[in-house]
Amino acid sequence: MNAYRRIMLAVDLTEESRPVADRALAIMKSTAAELHVVHVIEPLSLAYGGDVPMDLSAIQEQIHEQAKSHLAEFCDSIGVPEDHRHLIFGRPENEIQRTAEANGADLIVVGSHGRHGLALLLGSTANGVLHGAPCDVLAVRVGNTTEK
Repeated sequence: MNAYRRIMLAVDLTEESRPVADRALAIMKSTAAELHVVHVIEPLSLAYGGDVPMDLSAIQEQIHEQAKSHLAEFCDSIGVPEDHRHLIFGRPENEIQRTAEANGADLIVVGSHGRHGLALLLGSTANGVLHGAPCDVLAVRVGNTTEK
């Protein structure tokens, strides 16, 4: 198996992003890979079913500006250059896959809560990424891992 050359780290910019980044950084260092970071902002119209009876553009712009600032801060803390940062609007699983493919990633690293029961049936971003990814996917367990 060849070493990974380009890693796409998908983050939600919560505190749980750091252990996921740490795993990607370890792989990057051991394989001399290039690291890209992607954060996807789900449009409010998607999150709320599309039938919102008001203009959400001002709120969406605030969310974008805040995410841009948080992504810059996060990437600065792990040494990812600006041209390897991707801030995108859309459905997270689709945009993570698309961005990985567009950038020639051969590994996607994403956090997973390891949900069970109904949450597992409904799916998660990690599960969605896995089932359409153009490359290998590493789902890093985050959150409360002792809960059964």
